[in-house]
Amino acid sequence: MSIAALITILLKHVGLLVAGAFVLLTISPVQEINFRKTCIANRLFLIIFFGLFGILGTYSGNAIFNSIANLRAMAVITAGLFGGPLVGLGAGLIAGGHRFIIDPWGFSAIACSLATILEGVLAGGVHHHFKERCMDWKIAFVLTLFGEGIHMGMVLLLSQPFASALALVKVIALPMIIGNSLGAALFVHVIVSIQAFRERKESDQTQKIFDIANTTVAYLRSGLNRDSAQAMARIIHEKLPVAAVSVTDTAQVLAHEGEGNDHHLAGKPIITRATMRLISSGEPIFLKERESIGCNRDDCPFRSAIIVPLKKGGGIVGTLKFYGSSRFELNSILFEIAKGLTDLFSIQLELADIQVKDRLLAHAEIRHLQAQINPHFLFNSLNTIASFCRTAPDRARELILDLSLYMRKNLDSSRGFIRLADELDQINSYLAIEKARFGELIKVEIEVEEGCREWPIPSLIIQPLVENAIKHGLKAREGGGTIGLAILSRQDVLEVTVRDDGMGIPTDVLASLLLRKEIESHQEGVGLRNSNYRLEQIYGPEYAMKIESLPEQGTTISFSIPRQAELMPLAEGVAAGP
Repeated sequence: MSIAALITILLKHVGLLVAGAFVLLTISPVQEINFRKTCIANRLFLIIFFGLFGILGTYSGNAIFNSIANLRAMAVITAGLFGGPLVGLGAGLIAGGHRFIIDPWGFSAIACSLATILEGVLAGGVHHHFKERCMDWKIAFVLTLFGEGIHMGMVLLLSQPFASALALVKVIALPMIIGNSLGAALFVHVIVSIQAFRERKESDQTQKIFDIANTTVAYLRSGLNRDSAQAMARIIHEKLPVAAVSVTDTAQVLAHEGEGNDHHLAGKPIITRATMRLISSGEPIFLKERESIGCNRDDCPFRSAIIVPLKKGGGIVGTLKFYGSSRFELNSILFEIAKGLTDLFSIQLELADIQVKDRLLAHAEIRHLQAQINPHFLFNSLNTIASFCRTAPDRARELILDLSLYMRKNLDSSRGFIRLADELDQINSYLAIEKARFGELIKVEIEVEEGCREWPIPSLIIQPLVENAIKHGLKAREGGGTIGLAILSRQDVLEVTVRDDGMGIPTDVLASLLLRKEIESHQEGVGLRNSNYRLEQIYGPEYAMKIESLPEQGTTISFSIPRQAELMPLAEGVAAGP
């Protein structure tokens, strides 16, 4: 056989081997194996996989002069480059050992077998040195050229008689070097392409999970209920190719979107046995047969189902279900998406529970704070009003109205978001009473930009700062001073500044003033600390207060409030407290 004919035959066989490898690597269950894991099971699979392809490389060759022109090297070198020294050695032992077993008495058997093992080890060494960078078709091509060159040299060195070995090498050297080099390059390129495709698929899957979670997370803040479940089912059904989506608690269907909505009804008890089995076991289920679902309706369109648990506090609180039909087939990717979504949903349900507890604690704290502050202020105010009853009864009546307005709004401070105008009314009522008590010792300057009065803000967020400025800044200063309040809007953000020219805040107190601590009645800055904490909880840490203060020169406190679409409660059970 001529060299050109042998090259042609080997190249045809290269194409068949590479095509076969591609098919095997893209069908189940091989496609689901993560080749990058370094566990023993995966390495063993790689050794056997590439070793068998090395054996096929032997059988796809041609018998020449009592030897075989073969394509073993393309598989063994790819094994070493991809899996490292252990995989390269293992694949080399399988392919090389097979070569020796089928023709142990052939004059080139030992040389060919040893050369195959050596090529696997050599490729594994390259992998060890270059790591992931070695999976390059150019490196595979050059390495195989070198490896097959050594192979030919070992045939000349170890095979007897030398004349036969030389005649063999003259015929097979060029075809084997070309065929194996091109084969290794193609083999590596196929594996890299498949890996890239899998990574893109996993990335798309992850992105899809986050898109769905990002859209549904707002609904889950209220916990798992009919409304949040309906929103979840609708969003998931719109974004995923499934026949239907159901969300249940442990007893009934909370929402069902898609096919089968004539008998899988929201508000009705769970009718599928598989769902009840999952609630008992807690293990995700992928059902691929209609009978396994356990629906009691003969006309149910569902042929497959994915059922995964929703958890909170270590227990199961419900399920998320994907249904497949004749038009929508479920697969392992959707199974992984379902498990990923329920992991995120379960975390959000845990956070919702924590937020509710936090808000209930906040409600208790603000009531405790009011119980500390209101009696003291109330008694002082009543004494002031009493002193005006004889000397200025009209003024006393005005102060009673101011006190009534102040106390009513203060007691109703759990309303959530209110208009800035309502907060300003409360501030003006408070200042009117304090000015009546201290006369000209307290001067007030309030500037509110046009258009800001309807801005929604958390109730009782500014008034404590004004009160704090008077109590700790101006009252302690001989001769009193001025308190200023400036409010303006900048690009959908309300900017609030409260300033005074009073005593200022000592440096050691300023350093710890905004730290969250247990609040006792004797501590300074209770109102300031609580207002700041509420801003951070509602809007985030970036909206925390900024304080500038110098002893004997005064204090300036500033913060921003982003615009809310409308007036709304902070949340069920949330007070205007910290």
